[in-house]
Amino acid sequence: MALKPRIAESPQIRLIDLISKPFFIVASVEVGNTTTKSILTATNMDTGMTCIVNKVVRMTRDVCPPKPGETVFGKTLTGVELTREAVAELVRGTLTESMEKANLDIKTDLNFVVRSTGVVAGFDSPEEVGEFIKALADGCLIAGVPPKNMTPPMSISNVSKKFQKYSKLEEVIFDGAVAGVMPPIGSTGVEIVANEMEGELATAGIKEAAKLTDIDFRNPCISIDFGTTLDGRITSPDQPYAKTIGSFCGYAGAIPDAIIRGSKKVDPKVGTALEVFENQKPPFFLTLEIKAETIEEFAKRINELIIIEKVPKGRTRYGSVPVRPDAAEDVGVTLIGCDVGENGSDMCKLSAIGMEICKTQGLQIAYAVIDEVMAGVVCRLIKVAKEENLVFEDTTIGITGRAGITGNKPKLILKYLEEMGLASEIDEKVVFVDDGLARGAAVMARCMNSLGSPHNPLGGKHGGKCILPQRIKLQAK
Repeated sequence: MALKPRIAESPQIRLIDLISKPFFIVASVEVGNTTTKSILTATNMDTGMTCIVNKVVRMTRDVCPPKPGETVFGKTLTGVELTREAVAELVRGTLTESMEKANLDIKTDLNFVVRSTGVVAGFDSPEEVGEFIKALADGCLIAGVPPKNMTPPMSISNVSKKFQKYSKLEEVIFDGAVAGVMPPIGSTGVEIVANEMEGELATAGIKEAAKLTDIDFRNPCISIDFGTTLDGRITSPDQPYAKTIGSFCGYAGAIPDAIIRGSKKVDPKVGTALEVFENQKPPFFLTLEIKAETIEEFAKRINELIIIEKVPKGRTRYGSVPVRPDAAEDVGVTLIGCDVGENGSDMCKLSAIGMEICKTQGLQIAYAVIDEVMAGVVCRLIKVAKEENLVFEDTTIGITGRAGITGNKPKLILKYLEEMGLASEIDEKVVFVDDGLARGAAVMARCMNSLGSPHNPLGGKHGGKCILPQRIKLQAK
């Protein structure tokens, strides 16, 4: 029987339901290396199910260039310069457009905003990261978001009256765990990988989206987010909170971006695969059959340039992402990275192969090669996790991000995981999710407000009960 990818698809929601029913509306504002997004989600507190209301996506490279008097505090992976004022304006415009598109009022209808960024993966210092976080907050405030909608409430009286009956704030406080997983913090109190928050949100978002499928994606699990940079987590089966025992870092969507920059179909410096393939159908089965050997040969050449391994000790940056493997080891976390050369030193070789593919075979074969390569990257990441004894018998796998769920990648990923012998009926243990990070923002907002749904839990183990009683007992100590 053919393997069937489980793809979480959000149901549509009407404006009248948003206003009349107990929907907790959250905006996920994310400034990434490639795109800047404002994605509105609405969680029905009676059912615990989350829907995507809408999303507004802009290219981060279109951020306003530095003006006289503005200070450049960092750059994207492709070298686009960023100032606090420009980032704030980009955030304001994206969030405002998203709210207007939904016919919602930013001050009265929006319940919470969660801000995140993948751009910090390429930054050099904590000061740069701090400026970026301030810029994100500036943009939200300028758009009209009340400050209370960006921080956890201090007491039940600070929770909107509409949601007070759903809040467990008088029973448990927000202690840093999101969807039943504790974040890894190094022995010095610093993050062990720069984009740790992205991995946290993606994990929570996949857990939530899996509720739309027949897969119970609770602990233990592996989450992999294939945005421009790679992030994600591996969790343990511990209760009430799972530990983060593995973390991913390095390159993801940057790999197909580098390949397609050799095609001359996009800007050779800042162009992305998203621009070329977003509205293009994957290659037909017959094309894949006829060109199978050619596709495999090109994929093999590209895979030889991609390094996937446990991040070696002594590295301060892996795949351009600042890392602390020493701090990770101290707290029992294994860092698994994906690089091309050393910190992208061989990206130009990917572009050269991309140019060769497009010249001799065409874009459709380039699409097929990228699918093959990225499916291979997924399996290689999981293979390393297995070799490091991070995969349990009941571990489930969740994948999100443009470089992991588009085209024929889901089918290929299932095929190769089955060939690895990872588990029988592998398609019942893998879920593919769009907008995992945005969904995770909705989960984090609920966790901050202690808005639980014990009848439909996200925390705990596969098939297990809600962990609320265990949390209450733990916090009472």
